[in-house]
Amino acid sequence: MALARQVEAEWLDHLPAQDPRAIRSRRDLKLINVMMLQAGIMARALRSHSAEKQRTILDLGAGDGTFMLGVARRLSSYWRDVDVILVDRQNIISDATCREFRTLYFRAEPVVADVFDFLERMQGTVDIAVVNLFLHHMPHERLARLLALAARATRLFVACEPRRAAFPLLASRSLWALGCNDVTRHDVVASVRAGFNGKELSALWPDHGAWNLDEHAARLFTHRFVARRTARNAT
Repeated sequence: MALARQVEAEWLDHLPAQDPRAIRSRRDLKLINVMMLQAGIMARALRSHSAEKQRTILDLGAGDGTFMLGVARRLSSYWRDVDVILVDRQNIISDATCREFRTLYFRAEPVVADVFDFLERMQGTVDIAVVNLFLHHMPHERLARLLALAARATRLFVACEPRRAAFPLLASRSLWALGCNDVTRHDVVASVRAGFNGKELSALWPDHGAWNLDEHAARLFTHRFVARRTARNAT
């Protein structure tokens, strides 16, 4: 039987950025991202669905920027002189992370803003918009609104989210073995329950006729969604 989607509050979202438990949990999540192979999944999706050299990438819910830095490392042999706009509510992107982007010929621009406010104020479009482990925080109506705003803002949208299935849920309950703290243990279980499967994101994406949609499981723990404007609607 398929697991019904359940969205609940995650503890990390409500802790101050400098709270010791929040700092520890962000470290845990970096390890989990590595174990899920998220940066590699995202980089492969960007390369396979981008026909031309890209100039601008918008990362929504970017956190401390290190996920996109990992993606940039995988793309830097192919793409240069890329502007990366890193949007998050919290100001936790370090100067050192921005310097590392520059060594890869990626220019990082941290923006402290609510993602919805940013997209609603945004002028013009970007080549690519991405999200990593971000959409699952949102209930149905808010998620549909964000996808509509993203469709207006970009020609290529890629999401890597938790896969909602029995095995990822079982694995999420075993994080004590990695030494993850209580915040991480709670939030990862909540993330899987709020994750996606099937064509749930495709069903919410607007104006299907103007887009090519690709949605499926990626490896064991990830659900990947790609929306790319068709050639006749690319401008």
